[in-house]
Amino acid sequence: MELVKKGAEADIYTSIWNNFKTIMKIRKPKNYRNPTLDKNLRKQRTIRESQTLMEVKSFGIPTPLVYFVNLRDSSIIMQRIPGKPIHDLPNSKIISLSRQMGNHVGLLHKNGIMHGDLTTSNFILFQDKVYVIDFGLSQKTIKPEDHAVDLRLIKEILNSAHASIMEESWKNFLSGYRNVVGSTTYSKIIKLVSEIESRGRYATVV
Repeated sequence: MELVKKGAEADIYTSIWNNFKTIMKIRKPKNYRNPTLDKNLRKQRTIRESQTLMEVKSFGIPTPLVYFVNLRDSSIIMQRIPGKPIHDLPNSKIISLSRQMGNHVGLLHKNGIMHGDLTTSNFILFQDKVYVIDFGLSQKTIKPEDHAVDLRLIKEILNSAHASIMEESWKNFLSGYRNVVGSTTYSKIIKLVSEIESRGRYATVV
């Protein structure tokens, strides 16, 4: 195994499993938590993430296949998508793929799932398809406020990491999103995004 990312919640490794190139995600014990509580939390979050990955695939959203779940060490072995993160693509490509990203997020929300960590690094282009990864912070929710938080985050990421193409990318993202959730829901969510911005919790972006 080779460590590729050390995160606050989990460590990510590349590995081989039954001759498949894989990603192994291991949730680390937290020494500041009660050991029993910590074990249960990591177990529950591992179950939730693996179930969400499989459920989301049933909506028609490309996600990594789950190969194996080990609840003893709170790890998931999943398919390694050998594409490129949207974050690392040329600007013209990011703009054009933003519509597909919005479509995927619309499908998530329409089916009652909040991703929780929508960044351009968590969308991967492989064989002309955009895959969605890292559902570690996802949750089942039909609350419009939660869906608005998802949109506010991707908007903030576009503005900070892709400022020169933010306007075009955001427009395409919203177009793909609206096509899935419908105009009524879209208007409600966008209004909530504006309300979140107006509270001053985030810096407002155009």
